[in-house]
This record gives sequence, C-alpha cells and structure tokens, in this order.
Amino acid sequence: MKLSFTCIGRNEKEHIKELLPQLMAWGDEVIYVDCESEDGSYEEAEKMGCKVFRRENNRNLNVNKSFAMEQASGEWIFYVDPDERFSEALLKEVKNKIEQSDCNAFKLCRKNHFFGKWLQHGGQYPDKQLRLFKKGYGSFANKHVHESLNIQGRIGLLDEPMEHYPYLSVSQFLKKFDFYSGFEADYLYEQGVRPSWKNHIKYLWWKPE
Repeated sequence: MKLSFTCIGRNEKEHIKELLPQLMAWGDEVIYVDCESEDGSYEEAEKMGCKVFRRENNRNLNVNKSFAMEQASGEWIFYVDPDERFSEALLKEVKNKIEQSDCNAFKLCRKNHFFGKWLQHGGQYPDKQLRLFKKGYGSFANKHVHESLNIQGRIGLLDEPMEHYPYLSVSQFLKKFDFYSGFEADYLYEQGVRPSWKNHIKYLWWKPE
C-alpha cells in the first residue's frame, strides 16, 4: 500500500531539514509545497529529493494543502505541518493500519509543546487531529484555515501520538499570532461581521474548530 506524505511551508528551512528526511525514510513519496519562502526552504527540499512545488502564499493554508494532496500518487495520504515530528512507533503503526484496517481515515493525538514544554493540561491534549486518509475519500472545503478534512466513510484512531513544536521563540510566536489574527479578521469581514461592541463580545472567545 503506497503512502504519500504531503507538507506545505513558508520560511521553514530549519524545520524541514529535520522533518523531511524522517518522512522520506518511511513514506513512498514526499511532496513539499513551498509558499514563497525567502530562506532557501525550496532549495533545501529539492536537495533532499522530494517532489517540490512553488505556490503563491495563500492566507488560507488549506488551498495549498489541497494542491499538495492532489499531487500525491499514493493510495494513502498523510498531511504534515513542518513543525510536527513522528516517533518510529507512530510511523510503524501508520504502516500497519493502512495495510490491515477497513477505515478510510484516522485521527491521532497531538502533543503540543510550548517553548520546549509539553502542554499536557489546560485542554491542549489530546488535541486530536485528522491527518491520514485514503486518497479520494478526504478533502478540505477551503473556506477557513482551521477547518477539518471532510471524510467519506469510517474514521479510526491511532494509538501513538504526534509531537508538535509550533513556537521555538517569542518572535516566532508573535509572527504566527499576527498571521492567524489577520486571517480571522478578514474571514469575519467576508462573513458580514462589522466592528461593534456587540460583535466584540460575541467573538472575543470564539475559537474555530
């Protein structure tokens, strides 16, 4: 059963130097879509032998994630973010499950790390993510950056977790905060929401699924 890993990124050279070799050792195919990087990420991925594409840095990241999935030739697709990591146990489980299971997709738990510390409490774990699916049975609506895959058929759950290191420095945290807050403001404006005290209270604690 052929497994394709897909990943997109912008200025993620340090992350992909660690992630992509790991994926290439386990997957039958690794597809990396570079979103107008300026740090040599594209060249780094190309040097590793991945299938590499250049795309416009669309603020809705799922547009380029969908593009990456369309390029995959495997029967199964696992989409990955550059700041995520996998244990050997997880990768072995993935291989076993796609060979034996009758599910069309799988969720797995994600361990979020904040400046090197695992956020085990406060609602940050198990942080279930839907990432592994049969090609042709999963897709994004491409309407919101935080939307989940739409899956046709049964969804299983993997036992082994995935590691996530989104913030390695304060500057990185601020950049990501600025990106997502800007996207959310644009999205709400497109939905007809306009600034007011009423809407400020309504959306103050709103968090996308």
